[in-house]
Amino acid sequence: MKTELTINGTQHKLELDPRTTLLDALRHHLGLTGSKKGCDHGQCGACTVMVNGRRINSCLTLACMHDGDEITTIEGIGQPDNLSPLQQAFISQDGFQCGYCTPGQICSATAMLEEIAEGWPSHATEDINDRPSLTVDEIAERMSGNLCRCAAYPNIVEAIRKTAEESA
Repeated sequence: MKTELTINGTQHKLELDPRTTLLDALRHHLGLTGSKKGCDHGQCGACTVMVNGRRINSCLTLACMHDGDEITTIEGIGQPDNLSPLQQAFISQDGFQCGYCTPGQICSATAMLEEIAEGWPSHATEDINDRPSLTVDEIAERMSGNLCRCAAYPNIVEAIRKTAEESA
């Protein structure tokens, strides 16, 4: 099946088996290996990317379903010589240990901060009529789909809070 994917601002024309997941297209057909295959069941978040600004588990969606969508991977968020503020905060707050989950964590947190900026409530939002505040409970609820086997959660939360404070 012919599919055109716009990934990190670059258009890619691919011919894929229609059963190819977005994650496999990114990793095996385009060489974008930042997104990881953790569980391959949508339970760990290691494969999180953003599609049209919203975070998704790329292991649970087919590449052909995203023809024409704007896909952002960790490679599109920052570069080693030009890190995003969130990537820099993960480093300064020691928000990773083994690093396997980090690309998914950063993609998810990037989209999550935009959700909060747009006023989207979560299950942890105390008053859905007010803009959500960036409490530890709010961050934990919103990031609950991204697991870290090393348990760096306190540092991940602090990196997210620091980034939000600095951009406010």
